[in-house]
Amino acid sequence: MKAGKKAKTYEMDMCSGPIFIKIVVFAVPLILSGILQLLFNAADIIVVGRFAGSESLAAVGSTSALINLLVNVFIGLSVGANVMVARFYGAGQQRDLEETVHTAMVMAAVGGAFLVLVGVVLADPLLTLMGTPDDVLPLSALYMKIFFVGMPVNLIYNFGSAILRAVGDTKRPLYFLLMAGIINVVLNLFFVIALSMGVAGVALATVISQCVSAFLIVRCLMKTDAGYRLELRKLRVVKNKARSIVKIGLPAGLQGAIFSVSNVLIQSSVNSFGSVAMAGNTAAQNIEGFVYTSMNAVYQTALSFTSQNFGAKQFDRMRRILVYCLMLTTMVGFVMGGGAVVLARQLLGIYSSDGEVIRYGMNRLRIIGTTYCVCGLMDSMVGCLRGMGYSVMPMIVSLTGACGLRVLWIYTVFAMNRTLQTLYISYPVSWGITFAAHLVCYLVVIKKVKRQMGVLA
Repeated sequence: MKAGKKAKTYEMDMCSGPIFIKIVVFAVPLILSGILQLLFNAADIIVVGRFAGSESLAAVGSTSALINLLVNVFIGLSVGANVMVARFYGAGQQRDLEETVHTAMVMAAVGGAFLVLVGVVLADPLLTLMGTPDDVLPLSALYMKIFFVGMPVNLIYNFGSAILRAVGDTKRPLYFLLMAGIINVVLNLFFVIALSMGVAGVALATVISQCVSAFLIVRCLMKTDAGYRLELRKLRVVKNKARSIVKIGLPAGLQGAIFSVSNVLIQSSVNSFGSVAMAGNTAAQNIEGFVYTSMNAVYQTALSFTSQNFGAKQFDRMRRILVYCLMLTTMVGFVMGGGAVVLARQLLGIYSSDGEVIRYGMNRLRIIGTTYCVCGLMDSMVGCLRGMGYSVMPMIVSLTGACGLRVLWIYTVFAMNRTLQTLYISYPVSWGITFAAHLVCYLVVIKKVKRQMGVLA
C-alpha cells in the first residue's frame, strides 16, 4: 500500500501498533467534529429562539425526527462505503478500493437528488401527519423544504468523510467542518438578525455551509496521491461494489430510519403537549446531541478499526478494539451526560429565557442524560458487527428492541400514564435491552467468522 507524503500525514495503520492510543487519536477529531457540528446547529437554534421566538424554535426542532427518518437510509449507505473502503485498504486491494470510492460518490449524488424531490413534495403532508400544531406547521414546512434542497451536497460530504475515516483520516474532515461551520454561524446572524428571515434564513445558511464542506471534501479526495483518489473521469457505478455498499449500508440506514420512526412517534406525542413543551424538548435534544455525537464518534471508530482488521484477519485485535471502544464510550457518556444534567438550567437558558421552556427541558435531561452511556454501548456493539460485514442482524435487533419496544411503550405504558416523564423513560429501557441483545449477537458472530476463516478448529 503505497501513498504519497501528504497521504501518510493523515492516514493511519489500524492493523498494527498500540490499539488504545490509536483509537483515542482517531476518535478525538471525530468527537471534536461532532461537537463543532452541533455547536453550529445550536447556533441555528439559539439565533432562532432568541430573535424569532418560541414558535420558530419549535418549528426548527419539530422537523429533526422527520428529517432523520428520510435521510438516514442514505446516510446509512455511507456506512457501507466506509466498511468496504476500510476492508480493501486493510487488505491492500487497490483496484477494489478505487472502484468503491467512485461508486460511492456517484451513489451520494444520485441519492441526494432523490431526497430533494422527496423532502420538498412530502414536507407538508408528513408534518401534518405528525400532528404539528397549526401555529408551527407553516414555519416547519418552510424550513424543511429549504433544508432538503441541500441534500446532494450533504450526502457528498458524508460519503467523502466516510472514505477518509476508512483510511484513518479524521483530521481533514474536522478542518473542513470548522470552515463551513464558521460560515454557517456568520450567515445565520446575517439572515436572521439583519434580514429578519427567521427559519428560512437558518435553513439557507445551513445549505450554503454544506456546499462549502462538500467542495472541500471533494477537492481533498481529488488531490490525494493515495489509492482512494477521486477522479471525475472515473466516476461510474461498479455493480458488485454498489451491491456490497448496499448490502452493508442499507440495513444500517434502515436501522437509522427505524429509530427515527420511533422518534417521530415520540415527537408526535410531545407535540400533543403544546408548543412550549416542544420548545423545551427541542432545547434538551440539542444539548443531548453533544453527548450522542461524542459517543457516536466511538461507534465510527469501532466500525473503521474493525473493518480494517477484519480485512487483515487480525481477530485478536478486533476483540481488543471492542473492549476499548466500550470503555471509551462509557467514560464519554458518563462525563458528558452527567455534566449536561448538572448544568441543565444554565445550558437550557442559552436556548431560551422562558422559564416554562427551561422546566420542560430539564425534565427530559434528568432522564436521558443520566442513562445516555447505555445508548453509546449499544452503538459500539453495532459498529463492531458492521465492521465484520454483518449489518442485517443489528438492524433486526434494533427493529425488535429499540424501535419495537418504544412503539409498544407509547401504546401501553404511556397511554395509561400520559406524562412526558413516562414517555422519556422509554429511551433507557429500550437501549439496555437492545445492548444486551447486540452483545449476544457479537459473541455468536465472532465465533462463526473465526471458524469460517479457519482460525477455530
